[in-house]
Parts: sequence; structure tokens; C-alpha cells
Amino acid sequence: MEHVRDVSELPKAHLHLHFTGSMRITTLLELADKHGIHLPDALTSGEPPKLRATDERGWFRFQRLYDAARSCLRDPEDIQRLVREAAEEDIKDGSGWLEIQVDPTSYAPRLGGLIPALEIILDAVDSAARETGLGMRVLVAANRMKHPLDARTLARLAVRYADRGIVGFGLSNDERRGMARDFDRAFAIAREGGLLAAPHGGELTGPASVRDCLDDLHASRIGHGVRAAEDPRLLKRLADRGITCEVCPASNVALGVYEKPEDVPLRKLFEAGVPLALGADDPLLFGSRLAAQYDIARQHHAFTDAELAELARQSVRGSAAPHDIKEKLLSGIDDWLTSPVA
Repeated sequence: MEHVRDVSELPKAHLHLHFTGSMRITTLLELADKHGIHLPDALTSGEPPKLRATDERGWFRFQRLYDAARSCLRDPEDIQRLVREAAEEDIKDGSGWLEIQVDPTSYAPRLGGLIPALEIILDAVDSAARETGLGMRVLVAANRMKHPLDARTLARLAVRYADRGIVGFGLSNDERRGMARDFDRAFAIAREGGLLAAPHGGELTGPASVRDCLDDLHASRIGHGVRAAEDPRLLKRLADRGITCEVCPASNVALGVYEKPEDVPLRKLFEAGVPLALGADDPLLFGSRLAAQYDIARQHHAFTDAELAELARQSVRGSAAPHDIKEKLLSGIDDWLTSPVA
């Protein structure tokens, strides 16, 4: 058996983790019992649900399961538990910096409104960071299935709370619905307020979706972005501008974007010079967390330890972490690479 370094001990940053999707399955079941909520069988079987979101019916089923899980988060204690456990899981996987993504409007009805919901989330993140030692911040994401005016409201709110731990602004949900340019004003508000722009693109649709994020939203990071591999000119553009793509290999396969782990164009992106940050996306639904994404790179794409270390460096460089935390993580990556092989 080949001896290799443990990827869970490789320091890294985690830039693509959705709020509800970060939940432990055991926690979901306990919260459902606590609040008397009946969950779909797909969430209680003990196995990741069978998903395929390459058509609208499949995406609807994915969203239905996500919404069912989110309905179990009903009070501040639930939010605090989710965030603390997400931090604990990230630390186990070697993460030294986590940017967790959330649309607070989804939690507002049960938490007293939009502003109270966001404050509860930010308080939970602050507490979890202090209790666990993990560097942790928030990326507020608008929903492209909703009206662009809603996104502007969220952008203004995100900027207002930038000093409370919000570092970026995103755009999530089905990229086949709603044009990126419809959300240009919301992203302008966020950028003018000092937040990084990190919309989803290039997952369910092709390279044009990534170009729209660059041209219309002036993205500094792209959530997913894997379909850029289909356009050599776009790859060069991403590489030349240093635009980090938050690639989530396990979820790409789980949602049917690619049939097998080896089909994810991880090496093509890497060798084109596109900065990458591997992410777990929604571990609750896809069944794997951060370190497993590095295992996929090693096992299915033959990434060496030196290349895995470079992936980790790229995740750190693409993050919004303060300079001192970046330096500490980068130094730790060098130490991991020079450590003896187990």
C-alpha cells in the first residue's frame, strides 16, 4: 500500500460551503425530532440522497430536500449548533479559514425578520470562531430565483454589517433561471461597500455563465466554474486575471454535472493556471466534506502531494482571510509538504 500524507492535516481554506448544507445528518434528525418535523425518506435513510439536477425536475427535488432540512432550523440555538458543528468539522479536515455562505431571507420568517436573522447568524459565527479557534466569516448570497430588487436589499444589508464579519456577496440557486446582468446593481452595491463578488456560475450551464459573472457582475471568485474548461479562451482569461474557481468535485458528480469523479476537469483547470479552491458545497446532501475533495484530486486525478499543497495555497490566496492568517496557513502548508510520509 502506498504511503501518503494525510490530507486532513493539510492546512487549507474552505470557500464554498452553504449554511444548511453544512449540517450533520445526526443534527438534522435531532432537530426534526425536537420540532416535530417529518422529513422526506431521502433525508432519513442514512445514505446521501440520489440526486440529479441537470434538468429542472431534478433541481426542484434537490431544492425540496434542501428546504426540508432548512425548515428544521427554527431558533437561535439551532443556528448556533449548526455553525459550531460546521466549524468543528472544518477543523477536523484541516481548514484554518471558513467562509460560510447564507441567504438570511430564508431564515427570516422563523427568526423574527431579516435583520434579526442575520444578526443571529453573525453572532453564531463569532461565537464559533472564538470557541473553536477557526477563522470564520460570512458570504451573503442572493437567490437568483427571486427579484433583483431583493438582491439589492441583501447587498445593502451585507455592506451595513461588513464590520460584523461579512466578507463577500454571492448569487446562488439554479443558474438556468435569471440573467446575471439583472443582478448587476446588487453586485455594484456590494463591491462599492468593499465586499468581494463571488457568484455561482459554470455548473449547470456552460462557459457563457462564467463569462456573464465576469462581464456583468465583475466577479473576483466564481462559485463552481468547472464548465469554463470547455472554453480555452475563458480558461486563459480566468488564469490571467487570477479569478479563483470554487470547485466542488463531489457535488458535481452527485448532481449529474459529470458522471464520474474522474470526469470533473480538475486537472485541466489546474494545468491552465486557473486558481482553485476545493469546496464541499452541501455535505448534508452530498455525503462528503472538505478533505474528501482533496482525496478525489489525489485518487481520481493523480494529484501529487506537491500539487495538493498548491491547491491548498490557492484556496488560502483566494480567501478573504487577513494577511497574518494567510501567512500562518501558507507556512503550515509548507510544513505539511516537508513532513515525513506516514
